[in-house]
Amino acid sequence: MASGTESEPRVVKSDQQWREQLSPQEYAVLREAATERPFTGEYTDTKTEGVYECRACGAELFRSDTKFESHCGWPSFYDPADTDAVILREDRTMGMVRTEVQCAACHSHLGHVFEGEGYATPTDQRYCINSISLKLVPAR
Repeated sequence: MASGTESEPRVVKSDQQWREQLSPQEYAVLREAATERPFTGEYTDTKTEGVYECRACGAELFRSDTKFESHCGWPSFYDPADTDAVILREDRTMGMVRTEVQCAACHSHLGHVFEGEGYATPTDQRYCINSISLKLVPAR
């Protein structure tokens, strides 16, 4: 799996600054690693061409040409826009071992990545990302 750098975030804000910038729901997911309910996010079924940016800092994370229908309830991508766009970290919450996906620029929680599920994608990976963690910038 690709993994961005584990260095300090390039975008650094205090907890209070994040709370002022983000809605309570955005803050819960991006800064506290909560998860939005399945099939409720605005980008779950979106087919618009464009770039998906981090809702917290605006860093480019994914492109629409790597988005695919996984029917899991969240937007799914098979590859980040750049291997350094995200950080992958072991997550042992909820009684299981998963791989958390964070924005490399601001270390906000995006979702999780799974491998070996048999999707017909070039990487056999499913980046399962919360819609609320993303902002779609449509292609012009």
